[in-house]
Amino acid sequence: MLVSYGNTIQEAINDRVISLHQSFRTEPFIGLVETVPSYSSLTVFYDPLLVRNGHPGVRSAADLVKAIVRQRADTMNETPALFKKKTVIIPVYYHGEDLDFVASQNNLSKEEVITLHHSRTYRVFMIGFLPGFPYMGPVDEGIATARRSSPRTKVKAGSIGIAGFQTGIYPLDSPGGWQLIGETPLKIFDKMKEPVCLLAASDEVRFVPITREEFERQDEYHHS
Repeated sequence: MLVSYGNTIQEAINDRVISLHQSFRTEPFIGLVETVPSYSSLTVFYDPLLVRNGHPGVRSAADLVKAIVRQRADTMNETPALFKKKTVIIPVYYHGEDLDFVASQNNLSKEEVITLHHSRTYRVFMIGFLPGFPYMGPVDEGIATARRSSPRTKVKAGSIGIAGFQTGIYPLDSPGGWQLIGETPLKIFDKMKEPVCLLAASDEVRFVPITREEFERQDEYHHS
């Protein structure tokens, strides 16, 4: 079941989505499997058999879940969006293959691109595409750059890119079309850790430039 708050990227709307998501995590209904937040909507996964077993006499699990979700959403809309946010520091070695391109497209030097990228705090709006891939933003309009016209067949895990007004981190080796400007030595997805994802929706991220030597010392992909 999808709860939609429109089709725009706004922190206020994303706050509503995260608040509803956190509400169901804190107080789940019988039959709830999980909720997955995005920019402006929340997907509610449920097991209809468990819903009916938990509510004898109910003929339609979908109707009941719809009523539960609507009531919870209405209640959340009447209160301020309150949930805990954490700030995560991400070290970055800025040497991406597309750094020169992003600079030239925006009539900037590479140093100016780097400064504009790490000089603000980013909100994690959602996790998607790959396990642990954070969609963050907005980037400064001075470095906003469209995706590559031809995606790469392989992007290295830890790569940091820009796509429009978004910035993101590839958690795994994968195809991808974002403009690559740097790389972090941190594993942002690790199935051997708890939690497996370093970042979650609503987190705040600060990027900190590091040298190649610092990157190599901190490299979790080759030292773990």
